[in-house]
Amino acid sequence: MKVAGKVIVVTGAGGGIGGEIVAALLARGAKVLAADLRDESLHTLKDKLGAGDELSIYALNITDRDAVAALAEYAIKTLGHVDGLINCAGIIQPFVKVADIDYDTIERVMNVNFYGTLYMTKAFLPHLLTRPDAHLVNVSSMGGFLPVPGQSIYGASKAAVKLLTEGLYAELLHTDVHVSVVFPGATRTDITKNSGVATPGDTSADTSHIPMLAADKAAKIIVDGMEADKPQIFTGEDSVLMNRFYRLSPVRATKLIAKQMRSLLK
Repeated sequence: MKVAGKVIVVTGAGGGIGGEIVAALLARGAKVLAADLRDESLHTLKDKLGAGDELSIYALNITDRDAVAALAEYAIKTLGHVDGLINCAGIIQPFVKVADIDYDTIERVMNVNFYGTLYMTKAFLPHLLTRPDAHLVNVSSMGGFLPVPGQSIYGASKAAVKLLTEGLYAELLHTDVHVSVVFPGATRTDITKNSGVATPGDTSADTSHIPMLAADKAAKIIVDGMEADKPQIFTGEDSVLMNRFYRLSPVRATKLIAKQMRSLLK
C-alpha cells in the first residue's frame, strides 16, 4: 500500500522507531495519528516535526482495552477513516532468567507486547476491512524467532506477535488488507530506559562491536516494506543473518546468542 494520501495510526510513536516511522510517513504524504503512553513525548514529537494538521496525537495505555476502543472511535470520528495501523509499541524485560523474573513483570511484558497489539488489531481491523487498500503492520523482534537468554519472556511475547500476524496474513489473503510482521535487529533507541529496565551483569564487557541500526534507517526499511506489501520485514543485517542462521542451524545459533548474552545475566 502506497502511504501517500492515506490515514495511518502508529503506536509507540513517542520516540525510537515509532517516532521515526511517523516522520517517514509524513514525509511521504500520509496523515498520521500518533499514539503513545507518554503525552509529553507526543507533544515533543509534534513540535519537532511541525506537521500541523497532518499529525494528530493521542495518549493512551494500549493494555487498557476500553481505552483502545475509544482511540478507534476517536480516529474514525475525527479523521473519517483509517487505512493503516502500525503496532510499534513494546517493552523489554529486565535481563534475568525465567527462574528469577517476577509474575508482575511477566504480565506487564505480555500485556504491552502481545495483548496491546491484539487489542489495537481487533479495534481497527473492522475499519481496515472497509477500505479499498489497507495495511496492518505488527512489530515483532529478532527475539521473536531466536531465543535470547535473559529476554525469554520478551521473546515469548514477540513470538506471539509473530504467529498472530502470520495467522492474520493467512486469514486476510483474499481481502484488501495487506499484513506485515517486522523483525528489528539491534537498533539505537531508548527502549531499555522506557521499559524501566537496568542492564545488570558485567557491563564492562565490550558489546560495542554489535552493529546498531539507526532508528530512522529502521523506519525507512519498515515503510519501504509496507509500500512493497512485504509479509516479512527484517531491519538490520543482524536480523537478516540470524534469521538465516537459525533456520539453517538452530542449536548453533542459540549457543552463539547465549555466549554473547552471558555477561548481561545475573
